[in-house]
Amino acid sequence: MTKTITFAIMHFTIAFAVVYAMTGSILLGGAVAMVEPALNTVAFHFHEKVWKRIEARRQLRRGLNLPPVFQA
Repeated sequence: MTKTITFAIMHFTIAFAVVYAMTGSILLGGAVAMVEPALNTVAFHFHEKVWKRIEARRQLRRGLNLPPVFQA
């Protein structure tokens, strides 16, 4: 859990710093630092769901000894 919290802090800090450096606005930097990581979290959830399906299909193909459709 500590790793997750420190990653979140790092993500917020980077998002804020980039927008602040680009605009000079603390308000805009803070807003983006709150919104962007939250949206990334939701996107990551769906990314993981899709990736689990891909992995399950790969396991099935291996079990059936079928050739892979593509190599990733």
